[in-house]
Amino acid sequence: MEKLIPNSYYHILNRANGDDDLFREEENYYFFLEKYKKHIHPVVETLAYALLGNHFHLVVRVRDEEILESTFPKFRTLEKFEDRSHFISKQFANLFSSYTQSFNKKYNRTGSLFQKNFKRHLLHNKPYLLNAIAYVHTNPVHHGFCCRIQDWSFTSYQAILSTKPTLLARNHVLELFSERENFIQFHTDFEEKNRFKLEEKLEAL
Repeated sequence: MEKLIPNSYYHILNRANGDDDLFREEENYYFFLEKYKKHIHPVVETLAYALLGNHFHLVVRVRDEEILESTFPKFRTLEKFEDRSHFISKQFANLFSSYTQSFNKKYNRTGSLFQKNFKRHLLHNKPYLLNAIAYVHTNPVHHGFCCRIQDWSFTSYQAILSTKPTLLARNHVLELFSERENFIQFHTDFEEKNRFKLEEKLEAL
């Protein structure tokens, strides 16, 4: 399994166990984001996210070691690479556990809600990173939650384009795409390209 290491970019995803949903109603999405702010924001910069019924996607950059050391006294005491990587991954486990406890209490359910091992893919160059961001933002269209990427409330797409305060790494994202207009056009092109791919697959059936 891919190690999470400081100053590196990842596409992270996880889904619910079996036929469960992670988000049954609108307030669940907001609650998850509050838990994310508490457990994950201190260890990563978030470039993109999408929350979608039974799963979610993230594009993040793990913060520099110096920041992690200043934020978490315990992190300073960890000398081995494996221990530091485990500490970062543990923050995601804390998020899943905290959200599950509240979710189970609210809906009178028991047991784990998330799949045990969340997936993570290292984004080792800029093209992979840009495509991952567009993939995450267009995922609600792909799964039929909406017809246009700007119509799904629970992604970071609109917040990136907004001027309102945000915990997202908005400026960093826009710098990666060179400018706001390029960000929009890249997503439009990505959505069109993948829509045609899906249509070609359906026609081949």
